[in-house]
Amino acid sequence: MKNFEGHALPGCYFLTVGVLWSVKYPIKYLMQRENENISKNKWYQYLELLEGMGKVIIALVGILAGQFTSEGPHLHFYTQDHTWVDLLTWTHGTMYFAYGLGSLVDILITLPLGLPPGLDRFMLSQALFVEGFLFYFHAHHRPPLDQHLHSLMLVAICGGALCSLLEVFVRDHPILELLRTTMFLLQGSWFLQIGFVLYPPWGGPGTDHENIMFLNMCLSWHYLGALLLSIINYTIIYCCIERWKKYGRWRKNGTPTFDMSSYTPLLLGTDNVENVDSMLGSLPS
Repeated sequence: MKNFEGHALPGCYFLTVGVLWSVKYPIKYLMQRENENISKNKWYQYLELLEGMGKVIIALVGILAGQFTSEGPHLHFYTQDHTWVDLLTWTHGTMYFAYGLGSLVDILITLPLGLPPGLDRFMLSQALFVEGFLFYFHAHHRPPLDQHLHSLMLVAICGGALCSLLEVFVRDHPILELLRTTMFLLQGSWFLQIGFVLYPPWGGPGTDHENIMFLNMCLSWHYLGALLLSIINYTIIYCCIERWKKYGRWRKNGTPTFDMSSYTPLLLGTDNVENVDSMLGSLPS
């Protein structure tokens, strides 16, 4: 990750997953409000399966891209001189492997294997824990700006890890799902922020205290942006489901029929519904 591309790949991964969750979880919540168990829907199960497969593929791409680039270690830990070979790439590969393992559990839990519920959230929390542990020691002996950028990432990592661990015991809670979604969006956008700050094509911003103070505020903007995106997606999905419900109700009932009984008092010139039958009986046949 000693370049912009190395930060863009995990950034796009977390952003993609976060945007997917910001659409998927509102759909699930709104459908459950209508007493529809969407988790039993086959298309929803296909979506869960495809999500897990996509995350496994991205994790494999991250591992292989780090290992087999021109400057990568090519699966070597140390040289013939017994010196370590690019331990930073091995650290990033360990993070990708942890997420790949958690994504593999996401796939297996959709199959009828009898796995305990909550295992997928537990594995996700462990992947985030591994990432946070490695990130904590990731930027030691680096410039102050570099250290501060990576330490701010721990806010998103620890928040996501804690939320995922709570979901092991409190399943399908919409607030916890919203928090986990925003933590992933924050982590993805902050990866891109790190890439732009440390490896921009137009030159770096420096390492003075003013830039470090700005980054604290910038992280808050990133998180507020993640919340705003989640609110916008929820609003759009809510409006679409409401329109779908009205359209589905109209299609189910068909074209409204003309009910003559409701207009009979008006046609007979009286507002007393009780006299309608007697008035109709007095009419000549």
